[in-house]
Amino acid sequence: MKKLIIILFVLPLFYACKEETKEQKPFENADVISIKTATAQSLALASNINASGLVTTENQANYGFKIGGVVSKIYVEEGQFFKKGQLLATLDETEIGSGLNQSDLNVKKYERDYTRALNLYKDSVYTLEQLQNTKTGLDIARKQKDAVAFNARYAKIYATADGFVTAKIANEGEVVGAGSPILAINETSKNNNYLLKVGLTDQEWAAVELGQKATVTLDGFPDEQFDATIFRKSQAADAALGSFQVELKLDMKNSKPAVGMFGKAEIKAEKAEDRIIIPYNSLLEADGNKAFVFVVANNKVKRQPVTIAKFENNKVFIKDGLQKTDEIVISNSAYLNEQSTIKIIK
Repeated sequence: MKKLIIILFVLPLFYACKEETKEQKPFENADVISIKTATAQSLALASNINASGLVTTENQANYGFKIGGVVSKIYVEEGQFFKKGQLLATLDETEIGSGLNQSDLNVKKYERDYTRALNLYKDSVYTLEQLQNTKTGLDIARKQKDAVAFNARYAKIYATADGFVTAKIANEGEVVGAGSPILAINETSKNNNYLLKVGLTDQEWAAVELGQKATVTLDGFPDEQFDATIFRKSQAADAALGSFQVELKLDMKNSKPAVGMFGKAEIKAEKAEDRIIIPYNSLLEADGNKAFVFVVANNKVKRQPVTIAKFENNKVFIKDGLQKTDEIVISNSAYLNEQSTIKIIK
């Protein structure tokens, strides 16, 4: 009877110890986290600059008459191309012709006065001073005639270069003042004067140089790419846009874009910079260009802050924070901390 009591007493203790052993095993291994790692790689990355803007031309101008008057004829319409030396607009010549006739008559009168004064001077009737005053009057009359003739020439507008009309500001029959704009034009020369004006940030403006290559796509020509070069850099920020303006000269080949057409430019970097590449799934707590990764060192993990340069598909280009050959955790990162015990699996 005593043996039976002892056996019954020992059995619960045995099973209790066995259950306790089973419960302790998973607890003892709970902090061991299996992870996969990858080696950070380095790649020379060209930091191209992407920008957008509107098409314009190298030279823009507002054509107008030097003198005021009534617009007689405008020979071009908006969007029409013209050649250098082509007559574009004229003023009514009634008043201009009267001015020319008047100045011509005035010169002839002073010529007669001077001839009479010269003869009188030879007969000792006129003094030298009187002769000189008459000659001065003749010279003034001739200069006045030259001024009237000069103004008359600018009562007609001729194209100073090849181009096209972007806006017709005045119409026939309007009275315009001296210097008032009549036509807004853009100059072109064998399609090589088209520009794309883009806005850049301070750092981008400082990074580009004159003559630097670029590739441009225009919304009006979606299936084509055009070569371009940096043609001009503004030395002051545009107050309205808050950016620095840079002009790219386009090689349009046989295409003729409209002024104001939207375009995108990719300015090619002159120098390539080394960038660390890591898998996208290794990132933690990414916020803008800041993030964290876990780096393996001495069989422990370290939480490392990094700065992101850019994303490309499933890869991340790191600007700083990592070194070449660093071992990066690429799985189970969410369960790790710097006190975790890890097991690296292949």
